[in-house]
Amino acid sequence: MKKIFFLSLITLTFQTLTAQETFTRRDSLHGGLRPERTCFNVLRYDLNIKINPEDKSIVGYNNITFGIVEKTSKIQLDLFSNMQVDSILMNNQKLKYTREFDAVFIDLSYTLAVDSRTRVIKFYYSGKPIIAKNAPWDGGFVFKNDTEGKPWIGVAVQGTGASLWYPVKDTQTDEPDNGATIKVAVPNGLMNVSNGRLLGSEDLKNGYTRWDWEIKNPINNYNITVNIGDYVHFGENYKGLDLDYYILRTNEAKAKKQFEQVKPMMDCYQSKFGKYPFAEDGFKLVETPYLGMEHQSAVAYGNNYMQGYLGNDLTGTGIGLLFDYIIIHESGHEWFANSVTSKDIADMWIHEGFTNYMECVYVECLYGYDKAMEYTNGLQASVENTKPIIGPFGVNKEGSGDMYPKGALFLNTLRHIVNDDAKWWKILLKYSEEFRNKIIDTEMVNAFFNRETGMDLTPVFNQYLRVSELPTLNFRLKDNKFEFRWDSSYKDFSMPVDIKIKGETVRIQPKYQWTTSKLKVSDLKDITVVKERFYVNVR
Repeated sequence: MKKIFFLSLITLTFQTLTAQETFTRRDSLHGGLRPERTCFNVLRYDLNIKINPEDKSIVGYNNITFGIVEKTSKIQLDLFSNMQVDSILMNNQKLKYTREFDAVFIDLSYTLAVDSRTRVIKFYYSGKPIIAKNAPWDGGFVFKNDTEGKPWIGVAVQGTGASLWYPVKDTQTDEPDNGATIKVAVPNGLMNVSNGRLLGSEDLKNGYTRWDWEIKNPINNYNITVNIGDYVHFGENYKGLDLDYYILRTNEAKAKKQFEQVKPMMDCYQSKFGKYPFAEDGFKLVETPYLGMEHQSAVAYGNNYMQGYLGNDLTGTGIGLLFDYIIIHESGHEWFANSVTSKDIADMWIHEGFTNYMECVYVECLYGYDKAMEYTNGLQASVENTKPIIGPFGVNKEGSGDMYPKGALFLNTLRHIVNDDAKWWKILLKYSEEFRNKIIDTEMVNAFFNRETGMDLTPVFNQYLRVSELPTLNFRLKDNKFEFRWDSSYKDFSMPVDIKIKGETVRIQPKYQWTTSKLKVSDLKDITVVKERFYVNVR
């Protein structure tokens, strides 16, 4: 289990904003933290399964090693209700269980005390997992054929839940401390690529070959993955880090050219956010029959060897066509999502906002500050500002999709509030390293930036993350005096902003109330707000 930091999660204002939403018992069973979940700590997963491409089925088991942290006689594991529980054993004895929606409540037959012992549950299961209609946006398996007619299979379940396809403690609050093994048998002639390092393969003499992978690091449940196809492998050791690529046989030449982008990306990200977090498990790109996903140490790649996002620039600036979006974005998640993880998907901006901002950092590393600001502000076209970035907690519900572009624009605003780039990059590096392999929430992020900047940024965090509206800067001339204030959802809101008066840059500190300035302004037309540095409205 990563170390989890608990603080108050929901402000009264946020509760009011989300009170009208209705959630089901299934939602709370998936997203909530009941005693049956918090009483034990997962130490390891050992998954051993067979996948049949013809009937799109899975059969096998997961060995779940755990320790008790609160005495209990019952625990909750999870497996989607369309999948069959074949049997559940501990110490070679069958355990009784009940199912409610996707939750499996296991009767341990007697109360387990808090001690240093480890226990192992062997959870046998089978069934046909849900097939995604539009992966990765909806969770499930993808069963396709490559151009040679051979099976090509992948899975993406972020948000939907890893229990869609294997039995697991399906919450981001707990990851296996000691990693996992993933053993997947597939028809002969195909290969399975999963997370971590390849231990080897074994011909099972029944038409199937089992491919064995091992992960040394803790890993998010939704990041555990399978990729099945007629893969070829190439790679290299780059500055001490193993870079490995698993590509459909027909695409090897294109991949060798396109994946050269990984090396300057690694140089950039490691310089700004610290060493690659999972060096023991290596870094992989794996070609998938869907667009992409941040599967830890086995990043899913399906951008068709095109620049931008399937050949498009999401910012409309043209800068997005200078790089392969899926390589740069999904690999960035190794730092933010896979290493630094939100404990509830309501706080998924901690994954997506920071990683969207990493794209901007990448542009700055390669093309300079001005290009980075142009790219960053091009993200505004994708922001809707209709719902809060943070979602409701405890019900497996994400916030607004604005968590991506608005999250990046928020961080760009924080950078310019700090107004000291040397300090800013030190703060980001420390953030990545202090919370490396930890599970956190927005309150911890907020407290960290308050501490490191020496500023009270809480009202700023609240305005950008907990409500949909942007702060609006108002200014006026009253009795020939220049005045300004913020329109904000919070009366304690205060944030510095840079303006230009006849081309000269000046920093002002508006508050919720009108402030009279000593600046000499004779005509409001002489004033412009430096909006490329601050994501605000102006009136």
